[in-house]
Amino acid sequence: MQDTEKTIPIVEDQIDINSDAEIPGNTHLSNPEADTENNTVKLEADVQEQKDKYLRLFAEFDNYKRRTAKERLELMQTAGKEMAIALLDVADDMDRAEKQIASDEDINHVKEGVQLVFNKLRSVLQQKGIVAMASLDTDFDVEKHEAVTEIPAGEEKAGKVVDELQKGYYMNEKLIRFAKVVVGK
Repeated sequence: MQDTEKTIPIVEDQIDINSDAEIPGNTHLSNPEADTENNTVKLEADVQEQKDKYLRLFAEFDNYKRRTAKERLELMQTAGKEMAIALLDVADDMDRAEKQIASDEDINHVKEGVQLVFNKLRSVLQQKGIVAMASLDTDFDVEKHEAVTEIPAGEEKAGKVVDELQKGYYMNEKLIRFAKVVVGK
């Protein structure tokens, strides 16, 4: 029995693993309530800060939506202003032509004046990016044409546009009005 006492030496400097109160850095183990209160206060402050940020961001986004809706409405109301101003010049020319028609007996002067007004209108439309579509003698295309009727036109004109009842138009290379056409069969 004396041998067993010698094999297990007793050391007084050893740390007891069941007691951590004396170990530096482990105060949370000896006083868990104070640490929990600190964490709770800190978490509540973080939550309040995030709520404040959220409310500010939401208010900013709401203001953005209102501002863009107002700008969009103003843009829609004045979108055609430039075109209308350009067409007013043509309307003035039409009024002058109408007065000239009433007072002038020479049909050639009247034709010349009316042709000038037509040319000015076409020029204004072209300046604004509006161009007439060429449809006659082209293949019928459902993406560009609206067939009003079909007429017998011979084998060489089958599936082609033989007459144009209403011109189609492009605005800045985008189709804005289909051409109403007669198609040969």
